[in-house]
Amino acid sequence: MRKAFAIIVLAVLTAALWFLPGAPRLAAQEGESEVAEVVEVDNSELQLHGLIEFGSQHLKVRLKDGSVRPAENEIRAQLELDKKFKVGDSALVVLGNDPLIARDHWRLGWGAVLFAAFAVLLTVFGGWTGLKALFSFVFSCLAVWKLLIPLCLRGWNPAWTSFALVAVLTAVIMYLVAGATRKGVAAFFGAMLGVVSSLLLAFLFAALMKVNGATMPFVQTLLYSGFQDLSISDIFTGAVILASSGAVMDLAMDIAAGVGEVSRHNPALGFRELMASGIRMGRSVVGTMTTTLLLAYSGGYLTLLMVFAAQGTSPIDFLNSTIVSAELVKTLVGSFGLVLVAPFTALVSAYVFSSAKKQCTDC
Repeated sequence: MRKAFAIIVLAVLTAALWFLPGAPRLAAQEGESEVAEVVEVDNSELQLHGLIEFGSQHLKVRLKDGSVRPAENEIRAQLELDKKFKVGDSALVVLGNDPLIARDHWRLGWGAVLFAAFAVLLTVFGGWTGLKALFSFVFSCLAVWKLLIPLCLRGWNPAWTSFALVAVLTAVIMYLVAGATRKGVAAFFGAMLGVVSSLLLAFLFAALMKVNGATMPFVQTLLYSGFQDLSISDIFTGAVILASSGAVMDLAMDIAAGVGEVSRHNPALGFRELMASGIRMGRSVVGTMTTTLLLAYSGGYLTLLMVFAAQGTSPIDFLNSTIVSAELVKTLVGSFGLVLVAPFTALVSAYVFSSAKKQCTDC
């Protein structure tokens, strides 16, 4: 009954987030959109210069009502943004223009299939825990989109707003996984001590290394869209905290659960013995967790590293560059907080479980 109640509460909170107003808009989106099938393609006006294409792609698309309308797709020689259609593709087109505007490929259909498969696998494998994890996943996504982003765009400090959101998400996820138990309390406070350490280190080393967040994608577009008062350095700090928080929560729960099991099987153990057990557990997993962060961050900049290697750039030069330095701050600050969360959680867990007067059967 308690498990079902937790899921119901989270489902209600998720629904409430869904209906919250979104971020402030400087302009309304032009026209309504509709998914259409591409039935004809004319590439006669496309020009190829080396590896780059640009020009207009003329299309004919079939709308939902069966009518066939002309549509235009502008290719601007930007590989990361351009799209090219072929017959049979599904395109998201903007109505109200003649010809229509082909905005992009329609991807949400297969995206929904992938998410549904993930949800089924998670629920079947994890049972109630998997179902709670699924709701926490959706809740976290909506919290970022409906709370963090709108508040930052309205002028709230991005670093501290991200910290507050991580605290809320940590509390929600720990409660879902462990319930209102000593294990959940220990995991929460251990994780938050690690997050606070990461926040302070991010502030310090971003300033010392003169990394201001300008390397993040679309920063210049954001500033020139009417949000020039935003502090990109605080956005960068908030991004560091948000990116590393998942691994921090994972490690904190692992150690708190381990110390709880040790205490349950041997209630006679005191604070010092429980803390030593927690430290040993942390040592066993912290190495792989920090490597996980390194690979996650470096994977996003694999092409950049390949360019440096192909150009024969020396390690001193590319490690000192702004882009790589920003990633170093992200990786090392996140890893630093991850390493610290192990002793912090061991300390809190040992205190919580050793100070209990009676054994809690559900810890």
